Amino acid sequence: MKTATKLAVLLSLGVLVPFAASAKTPEQAYLETCRKDPGVPVPVTVVTPSVSSKYIGTSVQIEFVVDTTGKPTDLSVNSSVDSELASSVVDAVKKWRFTPAMRDGAPVAAKVVLPVTIIDATLPTTGYAMK
Repeated sequence: MKTATKLAVLLSLGVLVPFAASAKTPEQAYLETCRKDPGVPVPVTVVTPSVSSKYIGTSVQIEFVVDTTGKPTDLSVNSSVDSELASSVVDAVKKWRFTPAMRDGAPVAAKVVLPVTIIDATLPTTGYAMK
């Protein structure tokens, strides 16, 4: 069995945010720069999947609902090149936590479609993209 390598994940939800060399992890940079609109669930904890380096450059698109408590539920895979990769990404996203979307001052469940592309975190030009 190949040793799993922790790789950063390119969260391609929209606008590319540069990730310059700094003391911040890609997860911290993502949390600080992601979209924080009231109608959108805002991630407060992200977990990067541990996957083999053979998956660098591949993508998985998952869909889920962020419930009113901020937990992702009803996760499903919309597209993936490999079931092992899809399973690793889904397992990681299950551990994410969000500030739920708000409507009229109350938390509401909201559907999220999340394209995830595996990148090599050791490269200086890598980063997160988000909307």
